[in-house]
Amino acid sequence: MSTKSTNALEDRRILAIVTNYGVEQDELVVPVKHLRDHGAQVSVAAVSADGIRTLVGDRDPGETVRPDLTLDEVDPAAYDLLLVPGGTLNADSLRLEDATTRIVSSFAASGRPVAAICHGPWALIEGGYIEGKTLTSYASLRTDITNAGGTWVDKPVVRDDAAGWPLITSRNPGDLEDFVGEIDAVLAES
Repeated sequence: MSTKSTNALEDRRILAIVTNYGVEQDELVVPVKHLRDHGAQVSVAAVSADGIRTLVGDRDPGETVRPDLTLDEVDPAAYDLLLVPGGTLNADSLRLEDATTRIVSSFAASGRPVAAICHGPWALIEGGYIEGKTLTSYASLRTDITNAGGTWVDKPVVRDDAAGWPLITSRNPGDLEDFVGEIDAVLAES
C-alpha cells in the first residue's frame, strides 16, 4: 500500500461539533477515527472542556471522549469540513448554542461542506440552512426538515450541492459506511 492512499486526507482539517452529553457514540467516534486513520487532522469541539459523555442508542452509556477545544474557541475558517453527529439529546442542545449557528453559517457562506447524521441536521434547521436542500436524517426530523423548506428522503446517504455548498446527510449509525464514504469523496474533490 502506498503512502499516498494511506494518507489521502493528510492536508484536510475537519471540525466535529458536539455537546458534552448525549452524542451518539458511533456517529462521533467512527467518522473521527476513519478520518484520522486516513491522515486528516480532526478537532472535536464541545460546549465545555469537560469530557464528552457519549450514548449508545440514546440511552446506554458509551465512551467518554476528550474535546480538543470548546465551541466558543473555534475559528471555523481553519477547517475544510464540518461534521455534526447526532444523538437526540446532543443535537437538541447543540442547536441552541449561538456558537453552533456561527460555525454552520461560516461553512455555508464560504461553500465548504457540512456532513450531518441522524439528528445532526437540527443544527442546520436552526440556522435556516435547509431551505432548498434535499437531505435525509433520522425519520423523526422529516417534518422539521419539510417545515424548514427542505426535501426529506429516506436513503442511507444524500449529498446536495444546492445553494453553493455541499451537504452530506445520513439517517443513523447503520449508514456510517456510506456516510464516511461520501465525506471522503467530497474531501477528495476540494
